[in-house]
Amino acid sequence: MSTLHFDDIRAAAVRLRGQVADTPCLHSRTLSQMCGCEVYLKFENHQFTASFKERGALNKMAQLSEAERARGVLAVSAGNHAQGVAYHAQRMGLPATIVMPRFAPTVKVENTRRFGAEVLTLGDTFDDARLHGLQLAEARGLTLVHPYDDLAVMAGQGTIALEMLAAQPDIDTLVVAVGGGGLISGMATAARALRPGIQVFGVQTERFPPVWSALHNEPRDCGQATIADGIAVKSPGALTLPLIRERVDGMLLVGEDDIEQGILLLLEIEKTVVEGAGAVGLAALLKHRERFAGRKVGLVLCGGNIEPLVLAEIIQRGMVKSGRLVRLRFDVRDVPGSLAEVAAALPARLHHAVGGARADRGGGANTRCSPCRTDSEQPARAGLPRRTHRLARLPG
Repeated sequence: MSTLHFDDIRAAAVRLRGQVADTPCLHSRTLSQMCGCEVYLKFENHQFTASFKERGALNKMAQLSEAERARGVLAVSAGNHAQGVAYHAQRMGLPATIVMPRFAPTVKVENTRRFGAEVLTLGDTFDDARLHGLQLAEARGLTLVHPYDDLAVMAGQGTIALEMLAAQPDIDTLVVAVGGGGLISGMATAARALRPGIQVFGVQTERFPPVWSALHNEPRDCGQATIADGIAVKSPGALTLPLIRERVDGMLLVGEDDIEQGILLLLEIEKTVVEGAGAVGLAALLKHRERFAGRKVGLVLCGGNIEPLVLAEIIQRGMVKSGRLVRLRFDVRDVPGSLAEVAAALPARLHHAVGGARADRGGGANTRCSPCRTDSEQPARAGLPRRTHRLARLPG
């Protein structure tokens, strides 16, 4: 069976030079203090399509024959790979057909269409979409650009490790998101060639742990959905799994709450937006602190394509968990003066709800009160309707 070699990755780096961004790889002092290790972030969410995926897609398409280019390419993807293929196919003048599962985030579907590709949403799962895509590629004579199980694609993704170790030579550990395994296969191959003693760990979600299950010989069922939709893959690649067994030190799992915490921390501390898959590395550092204590760890922020409403919900839940957002619901009579009575009683209520220290810091300046709905289930006093009000407060 063919395998991936370091020379393949070096050749990919030459093809990609000037065509994709050599994104920053920066030390984070604050995250390092929080995680108990030195943390270096590779900002692949700064690529034009906001994902590392365009590296592998371009490396694959750059090697097509003239006849293959004329017929066009097809990709099956939940979003980021689709955008990478569509964008670079447009740049190269290649016809592109993209098959996406119906659950693909709207932002990724629309961005892919914006790059001029024919986009088809087929199948309720990625595996269903993949079957549709294979049939379509064969019927139309299109070249399949696989999202991970292709040596040229893996070589393109491996260029990330070349850049990280060139920018930050002290890195001794890599923590990489794993879906089908293309990214970690490429990065582990490059990193071990440059630095034989380096450690490489993969991260999957508890809801989609197929590589973890394969390495631990412990089958687990996959869930229906995860916030890290970019790595929601039910089975690893036939080419990637042997490489992972050979070149990766271990697999770690993180939960949905862990991923949300990672997204929020990167937003608040690094002022950068990542999708769920882009936050699993940081989530793993926080959840498995003892494993990485004292290490110099490189993380790949592999994507930044997240639905704005999803991001808003994550921010809101995070603020509630940290005590920075408090909501009180109460009933008042719908008569003049009622809200004034409530406002007079709020300081004591807030003090009790969020703690004296937070209430004292916040005062009343950040208090908002707005009518929410009429409550017809409770009897009105003196024949007047009762109105439910919701109080939202941001302490400090």
